[in-house]
Amino acid sequence: MGRLNRRSPDALIFLIFLVFLASLTSAWKKDEFRSCRQTPFCKRARGRAPNSLPSFSVADVSLSDGAVSARLVPAPTLRQVTDDDPSAADGDDASSRSLLLRLSVYRGGILRLEIDEDPSSAPTTKRRFRLPDVLLPNLDDLRLWLSRLSPDGASATSFYLADGFEGVLRHDPFQIVVRRAGSGGEPVLSLNSHGLFDFEQLRAKKDDENWEENFRSHTDSRPHGPQSISFDVSFHGADFVYGIPEHASTSLSLRPTRGPGVDESEPYRLFNLDVFEYLHDSPFGIYGSIPFMLSHGTRSTSGFFWLNAAEMQIDVLAPGWDDPAAPNAGRVDTFWMSEAGVVDAFFFVGPGPKDVLRQYASVTGTQAMPQEFAVAYHQCRWNYRDEEDVAAVDAGFDEHDIPYDVLWLDIDHADGKRYFTWDRVLFPHPEEMQNKLAAKGRHMVTIVDPHIKRDDSFYLHKEATEKGYYVKDASGKDFDGWCWPGSSSYPDMLNPEIREWWAEKFSLKEYVGSTPSLYIWNDMNEPSVFNGPEVTMPRDAIHMGGVEHRELHNAYGYYFHMATSNGLLKRGNGKDRPFVLSRAIFAGSQRYGAIWTGDNSADWDHLRVSVPMILNLGLAGMSFSGADVGGFFGNPENDLLVRWYQLGAYYPFFRAHAHHDTKRREPWLFGEQNTALMREAIHTRYSLLPYYYTLFREAAVTGIPVMRPLWLEFPSDKETYDNGEAFLVGSSLLVHGIYEKDQKSASVYLPSGASWFNLRNGVKFDGGVSHKLAVSEDSIPSFQRAGTIIPRKDRFRRSSTQMVNDPYTLVIALNGSLAAEGELYIDDGKSYDFEQGAYIHRRFIFADRKLTSIDIRPSNVGDKKFSTDCTVERIILLGLPSGAKKAVVEPGNHETNIELGPLTLRRASPPVALTIRKPNVRVADDWSLRIL
Repeated sequence: MGRLNRRSPDALIFLIFLVFLASLTSAWKKDEFRSCRQTPFCKRARGRAPNSLPSFSVADVSLSDGAVSARLVPAPTLRQVTDDDPSAADGDDASSRSLLLRLSVYRGGILRLEIDEDPSSAPTTKRRFRLPDVLLPNLDDLRLWLSRLSPDGASATSFYLADGFEGVLRHDPFQIVVRRAGSGGEPVLSLNSHGLFDFEQLRAKKDDENWEENFRSHTDSRPHGPQSISFDVSFHGADFVYGIPEHASTSLSLRPTRGPGVDESEPYRLFNLDVFEYLHDSPFGIYGSIPFMLSHGTRSTSGFFWLNAAEMQIDVLAPGWDDPAAPNAGRVDTFWMSEAGVVDAFFFVGPGPKDVLRQYASVTGTQAMPQEFAVAYHQCRWNYRDEEDVAAVDAGFDEHDIPYDVLWLDIDHADGKRYFTWDRVLFPHPEEMQNKLAAKGRHMVTIVDPHIKRDDSFYLHKEATEKGYYVKDASGKDFDGWCWPGSSSYPDMLNPEIREWWAEKFSLKEYVGSTPSLYIWNDMNEPSVFNGPEVTMPRDAIHMGGVEHRELHNAYGYYFHMATSNGLLKRGNGKDRPFVLSRAIFAGSQRYGAIWTGDNSADWDHLRVSVPMILNLGLAGMSFSGADVGGFFGNPENDLLVRWYQLGAYYPFFRAHAHHDTKRREPWLFGEQNTALMREAIHTRYSLLPYYYTLFREAAVTGIPVMRPLWLEFPSDKETYDNGEAFLVGSSLLVHGIYEKDQKSASVYLPSGASWFNLRNGVKFDGGVSHKLAVSEDSIPSFQRAGTIIPRKDRFRRSSTQMVNDPYTLVIALNGSLAAEGELYIDDGKSYDFEQGAYIHRRFIFADRKLTSIDIRPSNVGDKKFSTDCTVERIILLGLPSGAKKAVVEPGNHETNIELGPLTLRRASPPVALTIRKPNVRVADDWSLRIL
């Protein structure tokens, strides 16, 4: 507080923030955030009886530009008039106007549905907002040109969708069905099969109407009136649905929110918000919104994505919601509601779980390939005080033999919360500070948030004001909200010109004091506005082209993330892969970097919910995600902190972070025994970096996440469908967390169809069984799947960059046929040369007592080459019958001994596994090794 007293404005801001935080801790009781009942469009949509909705029929079906075109004609209906539904008033012609419908088919089993108003009959000049720059720019290259429509009964039209699947447009009433082709035509997905489609069309305001909405002390002028859309989507053949992050829940699957047996509950809300100490088990929306849901059951896996960045509320309907006497077994019904936008929806037919994820990735993109250092361990705190503190923390890791790769600086590193600046009292030599870290192969991250301090002496604010680059309020003035610097304004990131301007600010010339080893953290980009409605920007704020903030709210952080990532890309002349962490997310955010689950708490419940949260983020495309180890708020007990490190070491994004009011959390501050346990957890992550980096390559190519729910690899095993306590890293490692204080045992289900080897002692366990395992403080249950090969690096350095030339260990877990396979991907870890073929990709195959390494890099990927002299120094064999004494390496006919050796990396680990030492084969070469 001493430093704050030197600057009264900062002291005042800090005190106001403390009051703000105190209010938010009880926000749920004080209605700081809106419920469905307090959200008019949600209240209207949920409250309408199906028979009060207009019934739409399909007319004028034709093929146009290779797609299906039609009109949706509403049947006359009397909508019930309510205070929050002015569109029901007599004389309103909005409900009688036709809508335009278009159906397009894309390669791989993707159907796109677009529904919008007909501009030729629109009574206003306002047009509905269609979200730009989210879908992949080459999506049209995947579109199939439909050349024929087929009649389907008396009132439907069918068309080709994919081999084994077809789409059906039913005419009266309107309905979309995706079904399997052939006799029977088993449905996979359907929209409006329950007649819940509703589309509030824009219309002219009447003289006596008041469209304003009030919440607490805030008024939303709502100048264009009600414009919500709602409809039902059914997932046929499904047992559970997943996705639509971001929510905190102990359940992996999405629980029903309405229907028989469900207590009165809120829908799942998608509305990006800065939620302080979010509840650990709630459908309430937090920092990110990805409107993608996928279903899974023994008969089918499918997915649905609605490209819409307005607030969304989604109900999962319990069996029997429509008819308690005939519950909808084998089908999951959902109800989707949005405040604004258009219908721009995608149906993904699968049929397998990974097929759905690939289909979604072909629309929104795959995870950006990270630099290798970013996959290692990150150390963060709000705030490391000054350069001396940074140096002391850095030296502490070395002194205690704990590797780390990235040190982070929070908001207090900047001069008065002016981003792109440094507090020159606390950080007088920022380049030198970063270069000292870089000399050890380490990196630094600084925070850059979207709120710009309104200070006429601040060059960034002055420039943004002069260029007219800020979001406007409803009156047309620069929006002025309250955030960390005090009075702040926000760049209009919808505008590509402004994104380009923002990107230029990350150049070494513009960001004075930065170096090439500095990367960026985007926080508060929901956007957070301390004095705004629900701690965010008013919905009637104005963006480029007159677009209201309500129409793009959930994508603001996405555009900010994009602009920042592009800035780092420009800084490196397109050669250096960016690293940008974002809190707010939308569909497509995976293309621009990593995300984390926000401001969690130091308690066991938040440790538990971290797993289903990260799994659902991965299913929705965000592979590079994690939760703050130890919890951001509060002081974790020692055993909680240790358990969090043991679990967090397996998160795709591995970072420890803490609030400035908490005690210091560096791993060596909790006693020698706890330090040893945390050091071992971090060492485990570093040993597995080759495996993780290979998985990130898979995610970047296919969209399959690094961290996976069990059912993704075992889709026929029903016991895995709602298991949110265990997860897979890739297809080969299974991890089960310990989520209770002083827990002595854990019941761990190991999926059927495989055997599993304990990573601590090599003991083999059967799959398809729940095993009650004793738990010790030194580890959490972790297993390698039989039939897999995992690459490791077992020499520990100060950072991952210093491990580049170290040799590899291969851990081979044999299945019942004494066979196994695995892969290893290597590139330079930092550039884009891999896009021109500069990488190594090997497949290891063990069969008939012989291990073979083969090159699986395609020959047509480019002319650049990557080489390494790294060798395999150790091969560990699990499940090989006793009796093997020697191995022969070919070519060269080199013979080496087989002996018992340790499986784990712990000091004094007992010899439990057959080990081949120093085969000395290069990972880049073709070779084989035969067991004698």
